[in-house]
Order: sequence, then C-alpha cells, then structure tokens
Amino acid sequence: MLCLSPAERAFGLTADRARDDAMACGHGRQRVVSSVAALVFVASTAATILGCASMETMDGMPMPGDWSMSLAWLPMCGQTWSDAALSFLGMWTVMMVAMMLPSLMPILWRYHRGSSLSRAGQPGLLTLLVGAAYFLVWALLGMLVFVIGSQLATLAMRRPDLAQTTPMLMGAWLLLAGVFQCTPSKARLLACCRSAPEGGGQWANGFAASAYGLRLGLICCLSCSALVAVLLVLGVMDLRAMLLVTAAITAERLAPRSLRVPEAIGTVTAGAGGLLIAQAAGLT
Repeated sequence: MLCLSPAERAFGLTADRARDDAMACGHGRQRVVSSVAALVFVASTAATILGCASMETMDGMPMPGDWSMSLAWLPMCGQTWSDAALSFLGMWTVMMVAMMLPSLMPILWRYHRGSSLSRAGQPGLLTLLVGAAYFLVWALLGMLVFVIGSQLATLAMRRPDLAQTTPMLMGAWLLLAGVFQCTPSKARLLACCRSAPEGGGQWANGFAASAYGLRLGLICCLSCSALVAVLLVLGVMDLRAMLLVTAAITAERLAPRSLRVPEAIGTVTAGAGGLLIAQAAGLT
C-alpha cells in the first residue's frame, strides 16, 4: 500500500473538494441555462401560436389552379414592403426559436459543460452568445426566404398561367426535398450537427463562441433545408405544418442513427410530392 504523508493526504482532500465544488458549480450554472432556455421556448411558442392564430383569421388569396396564397408574403393594408419584411422577419425568427430550440439544447448543454470544465470565464454568457449567433443565421435565412417568396407571390398574381402551374411546382419541390433527405450530403450535414464539439479550448472566448454559433447555424440551415422547404409548401404560418416539421427535425437530430429517421422522412416527403404532382396533373 502506498503511504502518504499528512501533507499529501491533506492536499489530496483539498483537490477532491475543489473538484467537487467545481462540478456542483457547473451543475448549478447548467440549471440556470436550462431555466433560461425553457423561458425562451415558452415565450417563443406562445408568440408563435398567437401569430399563427392571427394569420388564420385571414383567408388566403384564391389563385388559379385551385390553391390559396398566404398573405404572409404580401403587405397588409397600410403597410409598406419594408414593414411587411420586418413583420415577416419577426414572426419567422420567433417561430424558428420555438422550432429549433428543442434540438439545439443538447448541443448548448455540451458546449456549456466543456466551457465550465475548461475554466472559461462566464460559460453561461458564452453559451448565450452561441445561441444568439445560431438564431442570427436563421433570421438571415428568413430575410432571404421573404425576398424570394414575395417576388414569387407578386409574379404569380401578375401571371395567371404561372399561378396555374404552382401546385405542380410545389409537388416537384416536395419531391426534391424528399430525395435530398436520402442523400449522403444530408447524412454528412446531420452528422456535423450531432457531433458539434464541446466548448472550451479554442471556443472559450466571446469571438470564438459567436463564430461557433454562426458555423453551427449555417450547417443546421443546410441540413434542415429540405424540411424548411416542406414548411414553406405546407404553409409558413400554419401551426399544424410547424408542429409536423418541428417533430421531424427533432426526431432526426436526437433519434439513434440506426433508425434511419431522415430516410423515412424523405420517403414520406417524396411520396407527398408525387401525390401532389399527380393531383395537379389530374391523375387522381
């Protein structure tokens, strides 16, 4: 048996106590992060439900081809295009926080744990910077989506022949989204999302935390592009579509890889696209 001097035993007890205190402090900070995330999720979910309810009170614009165009792409009465863009961006960002936070939380917990173990200053603040940068990417994507969607909506109102073919184009969009779900590119992007590195080390400062969140947000946007396409086709402010897409994103991110959830989602999506194409062609 190894014999230790009283000083060595005292030093060992002090080190163990310091480690236990650090772990307890880390757990306390993680509870604070979880509580803040829960409050943000509840607030964003409530705001999203209210926004969807207000949109549902307004019927969509009937279009040639037996479909309705959402008024989210157009200025309301008395609004300018800038006002409409800001309104859409606000709804989009809040909606994305509610949709993406459940699948993002494991990554934020892992980052916070790594930052705490590396003795980084203010790991909670660094984790907040990661989340803010992550959703900044989604907000920028929302602005791009609005620009494209509003231009297409304006074009559809001016061109009845184009509006007539829109259901066919929506079906093709879903079909392509389903195919992308089954590609190696989707698998690589999803693997990057699942295996995001812990905090600490090179990520344990404010600039690096922001860069970490931006990089993670970009990868996540690319990985979820097919499912976002599904949301746009089903209805960007349709609560049922949002619940469906949120469940799909969370399932493919958190489910074991052996279940092949992305491929299953892709098969269903491609099937829905094929059915929509058949309906638009008058085959069903």
